Amino acid sequence: MQNHIAEFRKAAGLSQQELADAIAVSRKTISTVETSRFTPSVIIALKIAQRFNTSVEHLFTLDDGD
Repeated sequence: MQNHIAEFRKAAGLSQQELADAIAVSRKTISTVETSRFTPSVIIALKIAQRFNTSVEHLFTLDDGD
C-alpha cells in the first residue's frame, strides 16, 4: 500500500510531531506510516484523513500486489 500522507502534511506546513499530536499518536507512528513500514488501523487512517479534510482513498492507494 502506498500513501500520500507526507505530501499532505508538508503542504499543510506540519511536522510529523504536529500531525501526531493532532491525532493523538506518536511521531514514530506517523514516520512508519509515511514510509509504508506500518499499515495504520482504520481509526488512525480516518483521523489522518479527517485532519486533512480528505478521504482515506486520497491518502492511501493499493499496490498491484495488495
